[in-house]
Amino acid sequence: MALAGAGAAAAAAAHVWSRYVEIHRFTVREHELRILPPGTRPVRILHFSDAHLMPDQARKIAFLRHLETLKPHLVIDTGDNIASAASIPVLADAIDPLLRRPGAFAMGSNDMFAPHRKNPLRYFLRDPRPEGFTKRHREPDLPLGSLRSALTSHGWKDLTNTRASLRLTGLQVDLVGVDDPHLERDQFPAPDAARGAAPDAARGATGEAGADGTGRTPAAEAAATSTRADEAPAADVPHLRIGVAHAPYQRVLDAFVDDGAQLIFAGHTHGGQLRMPGVGALVTNCDLPRAQARGLSTWRGVPLNVSGGLGANPYSNFRFANPPEATLLTLRPQRR
Repeated sequence: MALAGAGAAAAAAAHVWSRYVEIHRFTVREHELRILPPGTRPVRILHFSDAHLMPDQARKIAFLRHLETLKPHLVIDTGDNIASAASIPVLADAIDPLLRRPGAFAMGSNDMFAPHRKNPLRYFLRDPRPEGFTKRHREPDLPLGSLRSALTSHGWKDLTNTRASLRLTGLQVDLVGVDDPHLERDQFPAPDAARGAAPDAARGATGEAGADGTGRTPAAEAAATSTRADEAPAADVPHLRIGVAHAPYQRVLDAFVDDGAQLIFAGHTHGGQLRMPGVGALVTNCDLPRAQARGLSTWRGVPLNVSGGLGANPYSNFRFANPPEATLLTLRPQRR
């Protein structure tokens, strides 16, 4: 009886901790990678994902505002930004300074469909997705167009099954992304006409940032773009090819590697959401190995950063041994 009582007390304490404490312990995970060509300036990339934002989540909103103080040169958002249509203007206001920096995003299922209650035991199934979840013609019940407009308002690249490029000081960043693989909406874009060329430069979609990573105003961006609309990138400017997706399914990671990606970003897993000390993630909600549910690893030799995410479905808003996070990844030149 005493043992049962102690077990019940421990379970209750774990619930209180995960629901009311851990879920608010926002942190920045920092990593360094030496993958840039020798002589290239360091590049700070901010990666965030899975905010699942509700308008009343004041501490999460404050943390999103705080991320601007990291002064990233590039921002990557791997989706599941909102949990309500009312969250869109709140999100846009919170990350407005980041939206004015060079950035790109891929959408997740919760950017399209409102959350609902789920049986958590489903996540232990080989495929936890409910019947009909991946139907191609299922219409979103969240205002996806409004969210896309907010995220692209100052020049962020929408990587929905497409390629884009942008120019940082001394570095050309070639991006490739897909729509949410968890919904099976991913359609890998056709190869570049020429490897390493800016795929959308002719459409005037190339952005540029100063050495401090500060984004241009819309007017300055338009002027800079029009100046370069018909220019090919300088041959001596090094390139960095980045793959971006919401859910890190193996088929998508393989496609990025086969496409020549040098760095891959994804989210979706919530780092397992509930992690066991000494064990780690119990599930990933996709076919990614559990050991790679959070943080920096490699996929077929290519660096892969899977964000542990900033939140959770509001109907299961708890985390254990897994604080909500954003990642600041500093890229440095390879050693000679």
